[in-house]
Amino acid sequence: MSSWKICFRLVPNISMKKLSHFDKDGADSMVDVSDKQETAREAIAGARVTMTPATLRLIAGRKVAKGDVLGVARVAGIMAAKRTPELIPMSHPLNLSSVEIAFEPDLKASCVNITATVRTTGRTGVEMEALVAAAAAGLTIYDMCKSVDRAMTVTGIRLLRKS
Repeated sequence: MSSWKICFRLVPNISMKKLSHFDKDGADSMVDVSDKQETAREAIAGARVTMTPATLRLIAGRKVAKGDVLGVARVAGIMAAKRTPELIPMSHPLNLSSVEIAFEPDLKASCVNITATVRTTGRTGVEMEALVAAAAAGLTIYDMCKSVDRAMTVTGIRLLRKS
């Protein structure tokens, strides 16, 4: 018996039937979406990078030695969304129509809020692409600023909306 089966049996209220990436016998599988109609899909995900006020000032003033932090993080988020099926095993390869990454510096909370919006027309949603984009953008901010602020945190990676 796989360790996952054991784990799910130990946790009440979790049934293998409710988890879409497991078949009736508990084996992992990719969801078959071939019978679904193609529709316009959109997902919006968020993340937050918290840092010292001095680090936020460096980012806002484009004074970080490695370059334009938010510009590079935007490209990283877009690239990550496009590579999601290579990172998330059961994720379907999708033709993405649009990936937008927005940043909102919050001086009071000393953080950068990230919003990733992903769109496609297809048989399955783009939630994972939006989540991966937000996470990669946050990790890129961390990577580019870690030399001046190792205490930064990347948190709050979450789905905000899907349709």
